[in-house]
Amino acid sequence: MPIKNRFAELQDEITAWRRDLHENPEILFETHRTAAMVAEKLKEFGCDEIVTGLGRTGVVGVIKGKANTSGKVVGLRADMDALPIHEATGLEYASKTPGAMHACGHDGHTAMLLGAAKYLSETRNFDGTVVVIFQPAEEGGGGGREMCEDGMMERFGIQEVYGMHNWPGRPVGSFAIRPGAFFAATDTFEIAVKGRGGHAAKPQETVDPVVMASQIVTALQTIASRNADPVKQVVVSVTSIESDSKAFNVIPQKVTLRGTVRTLDAEIRDLAETRIKAICESMGVALGGAADVNYMRGYPVMVNSEAETEFAAEVARKVSGGCDDAPLVMGGEDFAYMLEERPGAYILVGNGDTAAVHHPEYNFNDDAIPAGCSWWAEIVESRMPAA
Repeated sequence: MPIKNRFAELQDEITAWRRDLHENPEILFETHRTAAMVAEKLKEFGCDEIVTGLGRTGVVGVIKGKANTSGKVVGLRADMDALPIHEATGLEYASKTPGAMHACGHDGHTAMLLGAAKYLSETRNFDGTVVVIFQPAEEGGGGGREMCEDGMMERFGIQEVYGMHNWPGRPVGSFAIRPGAFFAATDTFEIAVKGRGGHAAKPQETVDPVVMASQIVTALQTIASRNADPVKQVVVSVTSIESDSKAFNVIPQKVTLRGTVRTLDAEIRDLAETRIKAICESMGVALGGAADVNYMRGYPVMVNSEAETEFAAEVARKVSGGCDDAPLVMGGEDFAYMLEERPGAYILVGNGDTAAVHHPEYNFNDDAIPAGCSWWAEIVESRMPAA
């Protein structure tokens, strides 16, 4: 089955929704306008039930098929939030909100799922129930976790759940997926390196936290090179070094290091946290100061279920004629929380030769809309075929 004809007919309408969302980005849980638009559209489509305020600002719509003899309930999830980035695309529909931008394509994800919801509400050519999930705060806020903690899966009886993300660099409308661990766990750390400040011309009277911090940055790289199993992925990146002095002739009292840890394995995740704390404590003592670590666990590893991944790939092959093996991704994705609650799968859809996600010149490719919508719809119609 190729692209559904209905989505070719709806493409201009869905594109208009997407560009309106792009022009009016909202960050984290502040997706009030977006959620209101989504709820309004679902009402227009004739969804059987619409619930707002899940996970603070999430929206859920329920669409019943022509029959429900199967008793199956399938969830489809899209994220709604934007990023705190100044847009540099120069588009006529560029962000009107300074410092906020749909730089990851969540505007496209939301629009495509709305398109699928409209089609499924019109046709209802399936035996069961579909639950469309519009989630806030994927970009660091854990909106997926909060929707689950609000009891979404139990409330709507969701049995399996599917997600999608656009992917720059892949041909437009093509698909890629992998079973098992797919996106990394995303932890962060802050290290307060404390010494004894003083005049830069009298280093012997100080305990220099800058030297201490420099040694720590270098030593942290041994976690990947000397502590972790070489066949298991781990990334430890120090991304910020900040002193409490800006003067050229002052050895500061304190230096703060910040960074991130990415892993695809629970054992390696534990190892990285343990080693960061041990390295910092030992280095602080060795150099006469102290280094206090605040290690913050973020999103867990996102793990695709085996059977559901094969099914999702089969649907992708129906839609586009093929489905590639996706690479491991060291970025994070809070759809992981939903996959911890229910079996399911997450797939990539090609965005073409565009700027990378999280780049100020990124833009979702509207040519991907028919393929994305068709995949959503076919997930439902193939999983719960009408009699």
